[in-house]
Amino acid sequence: MILNNVNILGEHNADIEIDEGVIVNIAAAGSLQSEIDCQGLTLLPGLVDLHTHMREPGFEESETVASASRAGARGGFTALHAMPNTSPVGDTAGVVEQVFHLGQAAGLCDVFPIGAVTKNLEGKQLAELGAMAESEARVRIFSDDGKCVSDPLLMRRALEYVKAFGGVIAQHAQDPLLTVGSQMNESELSSRLGLKGWPAVAEEAIIARDVLLAQHVKGKLHICHVSTRGSVEIIQRAKENGINVTAEVTPHHLLLTEDLVENYDPIFKVNPPLRSRDDVLALREGVQNGVIDIIATDHAPHPLESKDCEWEVAAFGMLGLETALSVAYTALVKDGSMSIGQLADVLSTRPAAIGQIAQHGRPITVGEPANFVLFDTSRSYRVDKYDSFSKSTNNPYDTMTLHGKVVMTMLRGNITYRDVEAKL
Repeated sequence: MILNNVNILGEHNADIEIDEGVIVNIAAAGSLQSEIDCQGLTLLPGLVDLHTHMREPGFEESETVASASRAGARGGFTALHAMPNTSPVGDTAGVVEQVFHLGQAAGLCDVFPIGAVTKNLEGKQLAELGAMAESEARVRIFSDDGKCVSDPLLMRRALEYVKAFGGVIAQHAQDPLLTVGSQMNESELSSRLGLKGWPAVAEEAIIARDVLLAQHVKGKLHICHVSTRGSVEIIQRAKENGINVTAEVTPHHLLLTEDLVENYDPIFKVNPPLRSRDDVLALREGVQNGVIDIIATDHAPHPLESKDCEWEVAAFGMLGLETALSVAYTALVKDGSMSIGQLADVLSTRPAAIGQIAQHGRPITVGEPANFVLFDTSRSYRVDKYDSFSKSTNNPYDTMTLHGKVVMTMLRGNITYRDVEAKL
């Protein structure tokens, strides 16, 4: 296969020849026999998501590993990390291997299970961390996401335990006592709407505690879905002090603000909540200056009845796989704040490094796997929640116009998604 006239990372045009899933030649644009004309398209390494809720096993009405893989491929992803809040919980070698094999069967994205930190996500006893690490799934990231590991002694033990195999503890930073019944960002707006506020300090206090624990035991800590200016500042200070901490932000926290809650539409109910415009700007700055290492989707599908209801009983969560690259491009690149190459770094190279998946996030050069996404930066499109490969429709960008569109995704030289409108 030959991709002709493709723009590599927004830097230069070239022809790329692929054979048996590997790049075998990169030549001057127009010098190789024409097969797929990519004029005007940008080539990026396949995206890597460190935070995908695939819902299988147990909640297949919302999503399956296969449907999430289809949505991921459509969004430009070649690797997805499956969160463990399933039923049964991904807290044993057997369950994570089941998810791993489901990913292999789907064949559209490489699926890497994330193991639970505690048994049944109950925050009382460590899960089978070593067994999951030694399983066929080779788990390296552990998280109780959706729930905070609030017990400091248990968190310390987890950080210490995974050091033996280079593991990472990914924390959902939410003090449970400070957020009982919380519904949205604590602000003047929450008071006016009569919704219980979710204070920024509930996130920031856990992050501050955990970076100190990571420093004390010299463990690897990853902070999930950072959402406040204060959190960015704490992480920055931790990094300046040499603490081994990484952090992620979601696309929706880079673009959407709490103002969208004004009409009580549960599509905008998410954990952590949408924050203020000032927080959004701080998060963008954090990505731009490297304090926030990666963008991760926190793709959280839900059945219609869990969202088409009153705000206070609606489920937390939003879809994110199919729109992630477009949202990130709209929020960070379109105005010139970042380059497309820098965006590829936070959506591919760095998440692959944190997840320790060597075949992804690789440079686009001869000898490397052909894991690619072709992205049309000139196209804009109006999001339609019903035009989706996910089984769910809780898409917060419905009817919004996003800039930049995925037109092709390739995993080891095999085309896993092709936009029919692109006519490639």
